[in-house]
Parts: sequence; structure tokens; C-alpha cells
Amino acid sequence: MKIFSDELVNEAVRVNHVADLSHATIGETLLVAQYLEQKTGIPFIRMDQGSPGLPINKYGVEAEKRALDSGIGSQYPAAAGVTELKEAASEFVKAFINVDISPRACLPTVGSVAGSFGGFIACCQRKSFSEMGKVLFIDPGFPIQKSQLRILGIAWKEFDIYPYRGQALREKLEEELQDGDVAAIIYSNPNNPAWISLEEEELEIIGELATKYDVIVMEDLAYFAMDNRRDLSHPYVPPFVRTVARYTDNYLLMLSSSKIFSYAGQRMALVCISDKLFDQHYPALEQRYHDSGIFGPTFIASIQYMITSGCTASTQYGYAEMLRLSCEGKINFVEDTREYAIRAKRMKEIFCRNGFYITYSRDVHEDIGDGFFFSLSYPGLTGGELTKELISYGVSSINLDTTGSLQQGVRACTSRMREDLYEVLDQRMKQFDLDHRK
Repeated sequence: MKIFSDELVNEAVRVNHVADLSHATIGETLLVAQYLEQKTGIPFIRMDQGSPGLPINKYGVEAEKRALDSGIGSQYPAAAGVTELKEAASEFVKAFINVDISPRACLPTVGSVAGSFGGFIACCQRKSFSEMGKVLFIDPGFPIQKSQLRILGIAWKEFDIYPYRGQALREKLEEELQDGDVAAIIYSNPNNPAWISLEEEELEIIGELATKYDVIVMEDLAYFAMDNRRDLSHPYVPPFVRTVARYTDNYLLMLSSSKIFSYAGQRMALVCISDKLFDQHYPALEQRYHDSGIFGPTFIASIQYMITSGCTASTQYGYAEMLRLSCEGKINFVEDTREYAIRAKRMKEIFCRNGFYITYSRDVHEDIGDGFFFSLSYPGLTGGELTKELISYGVSSINLDTTGSLQQGVRACTSRMREDLYEVLDQRMKQFDLDHRK
């Protein structure tokens, strides 16, 4: 028996002007869940929005306070970022990725969302003044990035990586890139929404073909070092975080403070550009912006500054302190975020015991790890049907098809799970299985 009647769910959909609940955005799903919870007082299992569910890092907060007390709030921040953050970012990349990027090429942005927005512009305008290149999405991925391209009027290609793991990825990428119309490739690693992680052989393929076809890889590392299958917590000691940066010079790395330091409310991230790309001259950029046409300076002054007007100075100092202390081993952000893996393991056990299965269950050589997200399917139900049915049982999620996936299932986020809700989730999914089992 459903917790929320079809009539009540339809009311929530109508009141919140949601066109189609089965394909609702994260924000729309959130509104429906909140409406039902407030209307009835019955708590929801919130698996919709990927907002951090751990306490904010205290070292960042204290560093921000010190920065504000010093009087920096009276001055505009430099577009390229404060020196302390740029130097800390360069060292952090060396410590945990084992890649050398100079401080000048480490740039603060107002969250990775602003970083990808500016990155799309710079990457897609660099080849031609009159015609922008396309973006290739290795899906499933973050739906907002496609929304950004709609705003910018940039076309894209996409494919679901599900059947193209390992060496199969090479042929598929060659097929997508051979026309020469792709300017950038984007993916997240670990992946939002499926939590798959690209392995070294796949990153090598991407890097090799990016160089061959002059494509810039935008690697979103929002869930940095959160692949808990390997101990990535020790600075300057292998294993290091996997990255395409080992296999090409055509890359932007996006490093967010939101998840690894639970610093989401301060909207702070970094775009770290390879030094070779940073210094690359593009006549099309020079013609468009009437500047040097050098990728890095153009990205900073002619593109990113128009989006953010610079990033909040005090938050830059807070982020710098957290990065610095991580390099010194005084902050173990990997251990701090392991709670998400614990939650994922418990939640997956409950779902799988009650008839569900993990949609994206494996990487090339091993089962996926536990972390911030996972994907779920139920036999006989499409992703849209499952999204709607779960809402009626007090569980909010999003349809995988909104992420570019061709698989039938939903994305589940662990960030809002609480200890008192595991038993509730188990009871609801037992009933769900009883009601839907064939």
C-alpha cells in the first residue's frame, strides 16, 4: 500500500507546476517531496539533491574569519585568484594527483558550475570566430551542464558509456570525434549519477584521442578521492587519483570544495589548466575578445570575470587553508567523507534485499565502490515509472534518463540519509516489493 495516494501526489505535482514527474528535474522532484512532507508530516527518504550532508570543515571557516578580520572585504578580489589559493591548489594537485600544474594556471571559480560554464565558452570558441565547436558528453552526467549549453547556444553530442567500457571506448570515441566538430569532452570521475569510475586504460584512450583530434577534456573531479576502493588519503604517496592529465596536455581539471570539505554554501572551486594549454594562442579568441588570444589569460579576464567578477576573497583563503592542511596531512578529507560510502553500502543492501538491483554495477575490472551516489533499477519498471512509484512510497530520486543514461533506473544520493531512516527505508521498500513483485 502506498504512503501517499495518487491524488495527493498529483496535487503536489500540480501545485508545483511540474510538467512530468517521471522526467522531473532535481529541483522539481525536491519541490514535490517537500510539499508532500509538509502537507502530511510524514518524513521523506531524500535521495534527490546531491547536497553535502556532513558538517562544514572548521579549518576553512576559521581561515575565512581571519581573512575578513584582516580587512580584505573592502577590496575587489583579483580575477586570477589570491596567491595563497593558487599556490595551495598547485601543491594539492601534486600531492594527490601527482601532476604538475603551475600556480598561475590554477584559477578560482564560483563553484564548478561557473567553471564549466566558462570552460565551455573558452573551449568551444577557440577554433573558429564564426562557428563554435560541439561538446561531447560521456554520459550519464550532470544535467545542469547541458542546461548551460542551452543558454550558450552550443550544440552537443552524447553517448551512454554503459556498453562501451574498457577498450570498447576507443572505437566509440573515434566514431564521435572523427568529424572534427567536437571541441570539448566532459565527464565526472567518480561519476554523477552512477558512481562508476573510469579506469587507467579508459583515461589513456580519452587522452590519446583528445590530443589526436585537438579536443579539450573537461574533467569534473567534484567527488575527488571519494572512490573508497583504494586508499587515496596520503599526500605524495601512491596510489594517486586517476586523471586524464597523465595522457594529454589538453585538459581542464575542475576541483570543488563542496563535497570533499562540505563547503557547498561558500560556492568555491578551481579550474586547473595544463600549462601547455594555458599558454596556447588561438587566433579566434584574439579576434573575438581583442586580447592576446592566449587561452589562460583570455579565460580569466575576458570570459570568467564576466561570469563571476572574481570569487569571494575570504572564501578563497578558507579553501587555500583546507588544501594546504590536506597536503600537510593535518586534514584527512578522504576519511571525513567515508561516511557517504557507509551510507551507500547500507542503503544498497536494503534496496537489493527488496527486489531492486544496481543499474551501473561494475567498472571494467571490479564492482563499483560505495560513495555519494548509486543507481537503482526494479524489474519491469522503466526509470520514469520507478521515479513516480518511489515518490508514492516516500522516497525521492531522479530518473536516469535526465542524466543522459539509456538504462532504466533512478539515481540515488546518500547525502541526506540519517540513522533513524534506515529502518523506515527498509519497511517502505518491503512494501514496495510486495506491491510490485510479479
